[in-house]
Formats: sequence, C-alpha cells, structure tokens
Amino acid sequence: MTPVIGLTAYREEAAWGVWHQSADLLHRQYADCVVAAGGLPVLLPAVITTADQADVLIDRLDGLIICGGADVDPARYGEQPHPRTAGWRTDRDASEAALLAAAERAARPVLGVCRGMQLMAVLAGGSLDQHTPDTVGHLGHGPEPGVFGTVEVTTVPGSRVAALVGSDAHVPCHHHQSVDRHPGFEATATAADGTVEAMEAPGDRFCVAIQWHPEQDTDLALFEALVNAAKERERV
Repeated sequence: MTPVIGLTAYREEAAWGVWHQSADLLHRQYADCVVAAGGLPVLLPAVITTADQADVLIDRLDGLIICGGADVDPARYGEQPHPRTAGWRTDRDASEAALLAAAERAARPVLGVCRGMQLMAVLAGGSLDQHTPDTVGHLGHGPEPGVFGTVEVTTVPGSRVAALVGSDAHVPCHHHQSVDRHPGFEATATAADGTVEAMEAPGDRFCVAIQWHPEQDTDLALFEALVNAAKERERV
C-alpha cells in the first residue's frame, strides 16, 4: 500500500480567484515531495483540540510531517516574546502538539521542518533562541522576507541525518529563530556559526527534525526516508 502522510497546514487569510478568506493552506512543494517520494499527502488543518481527536487522526495516517510556519508561542517555553518574535498561532501550536504526542503513542514516523523542529524541541522541554541574528551576527539563515538563504551544515557521523544527506551539505534555510535546548534529542547537524540544524530522537522510530527546508531542494532523501519508514510500519 502507498503510505498516507499527514502535512500540517497554515490557517491564514488568503486570496485566490474571486475569494479573499481565511484558508487552510501549505506550499505545494511539500505535497509534491511526498508524492515524488512514493507517499500520498493529506493536508491537516489546525483543528485538533483533544488527545482523542489526535489519536483518531494519527490512526488513519502512516507518517506525519510538521511543516514550517510562524514562530512558536514563547509562553510554551516560559519566556517573554523578543521584539522580533511575532505571528505565533496558539491554535496551530496546540493542534500540532496533540498530533506529535499521538504519533509518539502510535509509533508513527515523524519529520519536523523548520518551525516543526522548533516545536518538537519546545514540547520536549527545550527552548529557542528567539532571534538568531542577535546570536550569530548575520542574516544568512533568512536573508529577507520570502528569500531562502543557503547554509552549509555539517552532520554527526553515524546519525540518520548523516546517512541521508552526507557528511556536509548546502541547504536552503529561512528562519530567524533556532533551537537552543533540545532535551531527549541528539543534535545531528550544525551550521558553521554553531546553529543546530538537525536533531533526532534515539531509538528505532524515525523521528527526525531539520531546521532547513528540504521541500525547496532537489534532494528527496529526507522525504523518502519518512515514506520508507511508514512502509516498514505497514509491514509489521
């Protein structure tokens, strides 16, 4: 069977055709990459409010991708917002938190992308650097709105990420925040300025998060790994 992969979505004001309304949406590259990797994508609006709802949904999915998006609410890691922290969506934070917990209970493979990585770290009891340019002294991780930067990352030998992207890679990034603390996860890729660019949970379950945007690249390795992990789950 073809694995069904859930993709978490934005809920924003959007315009299309003659309409200008609130919409559940996501960059099409995510779905295209899942299809190219051999999966079937399903868009997940930020509507989950209970653990029971999350369990019902995850039971129907073979894998989960927590996609990029707005900043995580700083209240979730006990901090006041930095002046540059903005646009957080408490409904999306809550919905994705419930889905991640349900995915762990059901042993579903998970891939976190950019904001997804940050949320995963926060839910594990970690924290974020709320404005990375203040720390690293440059804008290379997100040059300007709507523009991806290119960052060279170095991976940890023996990690899942290293097996998938190699010992080093140039990757597309767009973020002004980054993971500071990540209890329960191992940092498995870093940028030259020390920014954590990937982390993964120990153990057999595929639970990987990256700070960059693989959907903007031509290398499908991370999506293929998630889809393959979902296929292996189906065989058990």
